[in-house]
Amino acid sequence: MPCYEIDGVRPVIHPTAFVHPDAVLIGDVFVGPGCYVAPQTSLRGDFGRIVLEEGSNVQDACVLHGFPEIDTVVEQNGHIGHAAVLHACRVGRNALIGMNAVVMDYAEIGEGSIVAACAFVKAEMKVPPGMLVAGVPAKVLRPLTDQERAWKIVGTECYHALAARSLATLKPCEPLREADPERRRFEMPDIVPLSEARRRAG
Repeated sequence: MPCYEIDGVRPVIHPTAFVHPDAVLIGDVFVGPGCYVAPQTSLRGDFGRIVLEEGSNVQDACVLHGFPEIDTVVEQNGHIGHAAVLHACRVGRNALIGMNAVVMDYAEIGEGSIVAACAFVKAEMKVPPGMLVAGVPAKVLRPLTDQERAWKIVGTECYHALAARSLATLKPCEPLREADPERRRFEMPDIVPLSEARRRAG
């Protein structure tokens, strides 16, 4: 994977973490145990420190960056959706940042909260634990339901499993010229959109 040292500081990756070969890590970056870092993600620790705590995941095309002496932190089991941007902020334990959301300087997302897709969390906003946050600019809408909390936990556990699967089986390959008629699909009945989980709950 592209890892770069700058001014004598190089990234630290725990051996149980999976960082995709097409992610880019620069400088003062810590990737903790069991983390998953997806392709095209940029963890750029050339100004401030970036910390991914145990079991967190950062999905495709995310950007994490910050300022000197301000850590950008994703706490344990934090879940960062595709193409989100985190800048000099803190995402609390078991919180979720939705796809294409932006979380700005000194913002703090409370434990177990969910920031909706495409939300813009202003600098210095403090989100209490267990809340749903949405909008541009983002506002706290309401407490999360038990179903939303459970859905988030299942989704993060799937990324724990994906880190292990990727460490064990992901490798470069040549594409097939045509599909095998018996080609299997991945069977993962617990991984569904929240809207589908709500329908199933009736």
